[in-house]
Formats: sequence, structure tokens, C-alpha cells
Amino acid sequence: MTMSCDDTGTNGVQRFEVFTGAGKRRDWPPEVKASIVAESYSGMQSVSAVARRHGLVPSQLFTWRRQLRAQMEEHGLIVPETAKPEQTFVPAVIDAMPDPDPAPRHKPTRRRRRGKASTVELEVDGITVKIGCGADAGTISAVITALRETR
Repeated sequence: MTMSCDDTGTNGVQRFEVFTGAGKRRDWPPEVKASIVAESYSGMQSVSAVARRHGLVPSQLFTWRRQLRAQMEEHGLIVPETAKPEQTFVPAVIDAMPDPDPAPRHKPTRRRRRGKASTVELEVDGITVKIGCGADAGTISAVITALRETR
């Protein structure tokens, strides 16, 4: 039986964190919070990338940003919007479609070739049975007997 945790040692370590202490909440000094929030507003990286680099979950950083906006609005200040790159569009190129042929060529219909081998076709009381070539006489007589018995 293979479990998903059985791959130890086969995959490289993507991220390794060591938590020390009693596991209580971390207390971030206001200066550190402010620098992390300012970095998230720089527009150089996504908010999630900034949060991961500082060991935060993105929702915590979004909460800090929301709290900063609320504090600034209380004092009559407005947090500047992050500079978003100007949207650009790729030019569309439309090629002219060639004129269709004036008269589409008529394709000859393909007829199925019938094999030279013949089949036996039996019809008894509205039931049709086709027996292909190569069937032995015993099979054909068994089919005829079965059809007679169903009448």
C-alpha cells in the first residue's frame, strides 16, 4: 500500500520552517508592520508574495492594509492607490478569406464492394437471419431448427 506521505526523500524540500517557543501569537512592532505594509503597496510584488516572504498568511497582511486605510481615513488622509500597469491590447490582424470555389467539385460516391463470398439469408415469420460464409452446415441447421421452434 502506498500513501501520499511515503515519498519522503524522493522530492526536494520546497519550504522548511522551524517554529520555536510556546506557539503564541507573534507581536509585530509597529515599525515592522508599517514597512511590510509599505512594501505591499510598492507594486513590485503581489501582496501574497510579500506576506510569504515575511512569514505571514496573505489574509493577515490584507487585514493590516485595511486597518491602515481606516486609520488614515480617520485622520482625513487617503492611501494612494497602487500604480497598476497600463493595460495594453494586442493588435488584431484579420486576413481576407479567399473566395470559395465557384462550383464545388462533386465527389463521386464510394460504393461498397461486395465480397465474392455469399451469405445465407433466412426469413421465417418476419424474422430475418443472415449467416455469413464459412459457417458450417451444423450451425446453419441449428439456426433453422431454432427458428422453427419459435413459431
